[in-house]
Amino acid sequence: MEIRFEKCKKLKEKPDQKNLGFGKYMTDYMFVMDWTKEEGWKDARIVPYAPITIDPSCVTLHYAQETFEGMKAYRTADGKIQLFRPEMNAKRMINSNARLCMPEFPVDMFVEAVKAIVKVEEDWVPSEPDTSLYIRPFMFATENALGVHMATAYKFMVICSPVGAYYAEGINPVKILVEDELVRAVKGGTGFTKCGGNYAGSILGQVKAEKMGYSQVLWLDGEQRKYVEEVGTMNIMFKIDGEIYTAPIEGTVLPGVTRDSMIHILRDWGYKVNETKLSIDDLMKAGHDGKLEEVFGTGTAAVVSPVGELRYKDDVITINDFKIGELTQKLYDTLTGIQWGKLEDKYNWTVKV
Repeated sequence: MEIRFEKCKKLKEKPDQKNLGFGKYMTDYMFVMDWTKEEGWKDARIVPYAPITIDPSCVTLHYAQETFEGMKAYRTADGKIQLFRPEMNAKRMINSNARLCMPEFPVDMFVEAVKAIVKVEEDWVPSEPDTSLYIRPFMFATENALGVHMATAYKFMVICSPVGAYYAEGINPVKILVEDELVRAVKGGTGFTKCGGNYAGSILGQVKAEKMGYSQVLWLDGEQRKYVEEVGTMNIMFKIDGEIYTAPIEGTVLPGVTRDSMIHILRDWGYKVNETKLSIDDLMKAGHDGKLEEVFGTGTAAVVSPVGELRYKDDVITINDFKIGELTQKLYDTLTGIQWGKLEDKYNWTVKV
């Protein structure tokens, strides 16, 4: 893939690495590529970060034909930069696009585009502990027309942002509200895709949770509102009587890259991982019976997020005395150790830039 490069006239001042927050600062450049029905993918380019000009009748504004991914670049102790399982993000975007009738962006082109923009922005990859360069590939329809149909033109882009911890709490336990009225996804829908509509529909639950003093929402299945599925920005796992439980990937749960990585590691350590339906009633009972040992969310942004409290209706349980669990901490240390190059990558998950 030939990538055209347009140099910035003036580079931005880098932010303080100790106070990055999450998603607040954007780097100097962005990757852009266009697709048309007649020509396919064309004009790959890295250009100065700037606003996008679109027509008011752009179909994405009206019918939400867009998908995105979330991934990171990490700076190792010796100053090198590496990605973590980028091909999984590429394959997931292909599946998301297929569901929304959007063109496939091939895996090799996806990885090459991400590598290219990160290479250009290597000075933006922070080196402070627990920091990284968050990478946001996304695609949206650009055809100008009113009418629901598969668009005839699309744009694929990649932007980057140096980030610290996703949650202000860091690796400390968070409080989660179980949503029992609204639903996030149903079978046959778009729950397994990474599209903006899924997140827009979850904001009301998030607002409700925050008003009650909770950080996130745990969603139940959309059919019976009985089985736990995922948290708004993470997959979630439960350690009950020494075994791990997490919702199966059956069309309503996002197939998380971190989720998959954790399952590999846990099984390597000898844990039984049950990818099965777990009812909220059984989960709350396990909490009251003392069998619910640890709960943790998994995702690219937060990596691992321990859960210290769950509330379902008027029932509240505290997990592990509101302290991070031993297994949760070990998983965090192991995965971040691989990502930042501190531990051996025996799975061949990291990709050098």
